[in-house]
Amino acid sequence: MKQALLLALLSLTLWADAHIFVYHRFGDEKHASTNTSLAILKEQFEFFKQHDYKVISLQTLSRALKNTEKIPDNWVVLCIDDSYKSFFDNALPLFKEYDYPFALFVYIEATDRGYGDFMSWPQIREASRYGEIGLHSYAHKHMVSMSADAIKEDTIKGKNSFVKELGYAPKYYAYPYGEFDTKVKKAISSFGFDLILNQNVGAVSHKSPQNDLDRIALTGDVPLKPKLRIKYLDALWHWPKSYPVNGKLNKIHVTMPPSISRAELYISGGEWEYITVKEGEFKREQPYPLTKRRTRVIIKSGNAYTSKIIVKE
Repeated sequence: MKQALLLALLSLTLWADAHIFVYHRFGDEKHASTNTSLAILKEQFEFFKQHDYKVISLQTLSRALKNTEKIPDNWVVLCIDDSYKSFFDNALPLFKEYDYPFALFVYIEATDRGYGDFMSWPQIREASRYGEIGLHSYAHKHMVSMSADAIKEDTIKGKNSFVKELGYAPKYYAYPYGEFDTKVKKAISSFGFDLILNQNVGAVSHKSPQNDLDRIALTGDVPLKPKLRIKYLDALWHWPKSYPVNGKLNKIHVTMPPSISRAELYISGGEWEYITVKEGEFKREQPYPLTKRRTRVIIKSGNAYTSKIIVKE
């Protein structure tokens, strides 16, 4: 009995879940919906420090996933999307003060064209001394509305400019707006990035697919502790694959561990509801009208989450 308990505790220790968080702007009150104040950022950094969380690089996480190594529960990865100038001006000094690595995903066209609110290439090169740089597309468009060829052309253009300015090819890619479908995923995966990141609710385990890693947004005054309690739910989404043409979600089909018999379901615009899972399978076929262009479908069992975003073209 004691030995069985010890083995169970060891398995929880050896196979835990890391968390990837994503920020956008810092100390920029003009854009409240994407802003994180410096006071809140410092509060979060202090929490990581005081509670023994280890802020790691994407490279460290990538190596562990590739080798199916243990993923410690205290690992945290910090990403910054869009390469807004407020990161360089306001937040980078704080990252340097705490010696926390980061992954900055560059909106290439904004930098190439010198858009005023975005970092310049010299600033990105300076930032690369302290963190990793990834690709956030060239034109930052809603890719679900683009053809596969157009997605590839955008990615090639972004990679070429990235290599020209930084001298190496990007290893990591983050979907613009966190939006993708089967077409987008296939097109981006064809470039062989080490990691591809979304913006779905979830955590990262040794089972996480390297071309579909969940990231949790930390915009505004987001309570950090509940986010750190989120676990990875090992699930396979069979349906939905994309936004339904008639605007009604007629089918949901997800498989998960057979030990799960009861879970909760959330669809944007609705409320959480309890669902029954039979032998590791949840299937529902009934029309659910979608009221938003961008819809999240989330299933959770306890603190373990799996989610999918479907976007109207």
